[in-house]
Amino acid sequence: MQSAEFDVFQVGLDAGYQVDIFGQVSRAIEAGRGDVAAAQAGLDAARIAIAAETARTYAQACSFAAQAAVARETAQLQDQTLGLTRRLLEAGRGTQRDVDQAMVLSESARSQVPQFEAERRAALYALATLTGRPPAETDADAAQCTVPPQVSGLIPVGDGAALLARRPDVRQAERMLAADTARVGVATAALYPSIRLLGSVSLGAQDIGDLAKSDSFNFSLGPLISWSFPNMGQARARLRQAEATSEGSLATFDGTVLTALREVEQALARYSGEIERNVALRRAEAAASNAARIAGLRFSAGRDTLLQRIDAERDRATARASLAQSNAALAEAQVALFNALGGGWETAPQPVRREPVVN
Repeated sequence: MQSAEFDVFQVGLDAGYQVDIFGQVSRAIEAGRGDVAAAQAGLDAARIAIAAETARTYAQACSFAAQAAVARETAQLQDQTLGLTRRLLEAGRGTQRDVDQAMVLSESARSQVPQFEAERRAALYALATLTGRPPAETDADAAQCTVPPQVSGLIPVGDGAALLARRPDVRQAERMLAADTARVGVATAALYPSIRLLGSVSLGAQDIGDLAKSDSFNFSLGPLISWSFPNMGQARARLRQAEATSEGSLATFDGTVLTALREVEQALARYSGEIERNVALRRAEAAASNAARIAGLRFSAGRDTLLQRIDAERDRATARASLAQSNAALAEAQVALFNALGGGWETAPQPVRREPVVN
């Protein structure tokens, strides 16, 4: 028997299509989209947290600089009082006790300056790190800030619905719930048989030049429908797992909403209280400064004692220090309210990926 050898050239395409009768594919797509939206909301939440921490750190640096300036000015005033007390002692009109009291006030005010300066530098180092630079590379403009920043316009609090739509953590929890709910549909569809339509198309000829001819066309439908019956025990277990995950996501969503409402109410209450406190302290500081001025004039005229002037100076120093602390607390309360409201991410520029620098 003689053998025959010949070449056969063939190209073809096999295709299969899953008929989505029970919604398994569409629900899987819905779950995937929910995961993407949740990830985007998580990115927005991270950006807000970084922005809030950066603003808070900047406000701290400015506040510590302002408090250091108040302490320096108070120390200068106390030095003037101390010098006057010493001259009175030399003239025989005072006592060593008066000098010691004036020195206590002067040194107490001066002792606060290094503490505030150290905290200011620490805030500047933290600010540099938050902006992606080494701690030693502090921002020159931030280092010159001596007044805590204040909000220039109205804070858009809005209603509860606007809040829930604006907070990224709420949106993230809602999208995770939607994705997990869609996975329940995927697991439910797995209880039913999957149906696939199969087919193939090919071109075959002994000469490669004949592949383009019509008689080289071949097709095969094979089995039109392929049934795949699931393992019911395994499928029901996965369904129960998906339902439990969905219930957990629902509980997480409810907790996130309640936490968001609580944080906003707390931030609003603290912000409102600090505004009222700041207004009262401003009036107190103005009154204490005026009282100290009058006490100085009366003391120079011999109508008040040195002790009365020292008391007035002490009250002014206390009032100025309290106002400086309140200004710092007010700035932090504004940042906390911004963070609780979840505002600012809507108009923020898209993040830019920074390529690593290779030396």
